[in-house]
Amino acid sequence: MIIAIDGPAGSGKSTVARLLAKRLGFTYIDTGAMYRAITLKTINNKIDVNDSSSVIDIAKNTKIDLINDSDNGIKVIMDGFDVSLQIRQPEITKIVSVISKIPKVRSIMLTLQRALGERNDSVLEGRDIGTVVFPNAERKFYLDASFDERVNRRFKEMRSSNLNISKKEVALDLQNRDKIDSTREIAPLKKADDAILIDTTDLTIEQVVDKLHKLSHP
Repeated sequence: MIIAIDGPAGSGKSTVARLLAKRLGFTYIDTGAMYRAITLKTINNKIDVNDSSSVIDIAKNTKIDLINDSDNGIKVIMDGFDVSLQIRQPEITKIVSVISKIPKVRSIMLTLQRALGERNDSVLEGRDIGTVVFPNAERKFYLDASFDERVNRRFKEMRSSNLNISKKEVALDLQNRDKIDSTREIAPLKKADDAILIDTTDLTIEQVVDKLHKLSHP
């Protein structure tokens, strides 16, 4: 069984997807982490993120695996190394949307995402899971929240990781990511026609998980 969860940054989809997968005993797959891994390798190799052909070469020659740990968190293994922490740095967050809008990179990641999702019953979260990656997923959800609430969540998340960033910077970054994600030519962020919309603005994480859990049963 495939459960697809899509939505913009800060909507709560990563946390909710992880907890829902744990409750169901499913594999949790964070597709955005794959693009972050490619972004990290691009930066480490001192490649201009706007040099599409070089970024595509990186994507073609990178091995990525996602491994659920005992707490149902996720380890991102790139070329045999755990890069779970490195891919969450602000410099990655700022440019990952540039990398993820390259059509060929998305095509390469699409193949990998489908292969990972088909290994087990899975909960996948991203921005095009229900529309492109698994359009025939048994359950589709689209999580959203007000812009202010999404900024607050992302700000708290980054500060809790001891990252020195202002709320204004978070808001500008989120605004930019929303624009790139929703206007890119290939697989833009949008709600699948048959996805259930969940507004998480005034809901706790547990309330959202409860709601999705009830809706995930046949």
